[in-house]
Amino acid sequence: MLGAKPHWLPGPLHSPGLPLALMLLALGAGWAQEGSEPVLLEGECLVVCEPGRAAAGGPGGAALGEAPPGRVAFAAVRSHHHEPAGETGNGTSGAIYFDQVLVNEGGGFDRASGSFVAPVRGVYSFRFHVVKVYNRQTVQVSLMLNTWPVISAFANDPDVTREAATSSVLLPLDPGDRVSLRLRRGNLLGGWKYSSFSGFLIFPL
Repeated sequence: MLGAKPHWLPGPLHSPGLPLALMLLALGAGWAQEGSEPVLLEGECLVVCEPGRAAAGGPGGAALGEAPPGRVAFAAVRSHHHEPAGETGNGTSGAIYFDQVLVNEGGGFDRASGSFVAPVRGVYSFRFHVVKVYNRQTVQVSLMLNTWPVISAFANDPDVTREAATSSVLLPLDPGDRVSLRLRRGNLLGGWKYSSFSGFLIFPL
């Protein structure tokens, strides 16, 4: 604060008998006008901070000048049973993808491939619910991290017309890591309407 013009207390307020609170009250209007300019009290320098400026490490959780981490979330569903023209590979061993994207905050979900690509390093939550319809075969659905199957879920009751393979997991991801669903066993040729796949960033690392 070099070069700043000090504000001296008026004569009546300079008496040591007056409470400090009264002196501060008398100077309040001057502080509001001068912003962060220092005020000299009895040889002490009192710095008045600018209104609305958060201190580093305060409730906002970020240092001054740093933006909070971005929001990342996606949710996709299958709105009909059978593949429209141009969609090939679904219903057989391979990737499971979805025709309707409900949420894609951060742009990490790719509808064409049915996969999510992590935009930032962090811990993510994923959940899937894949329905088989009029299908007596056992279906195994795996959640893949790049080429590695992390978890699997099964639907293997031959006596029901609709059954779902469902599971969820938390994963630490690096930028560019890809998460997708794949059929590891069986098929979905009877259809998979009402299936869903979703995930979101819990916190960055």
